[in-house]
Amino acid sequence: MPRQSLGFFPTPLVELAKLSDKLNGPKIFMKRDDNTGLALGGNKTRKLEFIMGDALKQGADTVITAGAAQSNHCRQTAGAAASLGLECHLVLGGEEPDQVQGNLLLDQIFGCHIHWAGAHRKGEDIPKIVEQLKKEGKKPYVIPYGGSNELGAIAFVEAFRELEFQRESMGVAFTHIVFASSSGATHAGLMLGDRIFGSDCQIVGINIDKGEMDQVPFDEHIVALANSTARLIDIDYQFSDSDLILNDDYVGEGYGVIGHLENEAIATLAQTEGILLDPVYTGRAMGGLLDMIRSGQIKQTDRVLFWHTGGAPALFAYANDLNVAEKR
Repeated sequence: MPRQSLGFFPTPLVELAKLSDKLNGPKIFMKRDDNTGLALGGNKTRKLEFIMGDALKQGADTVITAGAAQSNHCRQTAGAAASLGLECHLVLGGEEPDQVQGNLLLDQIFGCHIHWAGAHRKGEDIPKIVEQLKKEGKKPYVIPYGGSNELGAIAFVEAFRELEFQRESMGVAFTHIVFASSSGATHAGLMLGDRIFGSDCQIVGINIDKGEMDQVPFDEHIVALANSTARLIDIDYQFSDSDLILNDDYVGEGYGVIGHLENEAIATLAQTEGILLDPVYTGRAMGGLLDMIRSGQIKQTDRVLFWHTGGAPALFAYANDLNVAEKR
């Protein structure tokens, strides 16, 4: 499949020994996809290598995608488009803010065109913008919300292969892989990679959003995407609901609403390991992991990998919602 190099791979696999000691818990490792390099990094770089490869193969001169105002996916898409000489249009939820910061500031620096869409942060307004671009003589290519289609999932099958080489060289086998699950392709790809490579660990997505994907319940969307990706690469696997682990316990007040869970996780990791999480995705997912360890759902004898999907630029936009001083 076409693939356009955009990031720095493999990303580091590190042990969080100080965090484990603080929790008196299991061995905890981290896959540092916040270090992919493109536009300050993040897991979407992996997906965009395959998606942009397909866009270039189809002769596109413009890409368009959607997300929240502080979307990490949109920021990395803007960076990728700039590096490839493609025009970029972002359809962002909400209204234009008085102060531009975080990911939105980076979107503007990359020179993309921003369309504000109110409540439509998942691309509902994209079709009419595509038609306008075609009338202008452009060749637009639509990138799905979160980069979450079969190409995005294939990127995380490849990511699992990368992880296998690293963990074997370190002599460790994981019992759990924990990560933020939002638009589905990371989750679907890791499920498929786990099956292909026979690692037999639990693939645990922490749900960070109450919403649906394409008007389909999120759990059903992930399973369907895993199955369609398997078909695309001629792998004879069929996933069912029983294969999916999607933890809904930490959604809280909803997408992007920051509470004690996220604040504590951000402060704890920063002040033990010097690693920054973001307030929307990895902060919530790490908060879920900390609770699962403290409640005994993950045992002291387990070996856990937390997949850091990036997003730290959003910290600046959520400064008023962060209260990490209480952890000092």
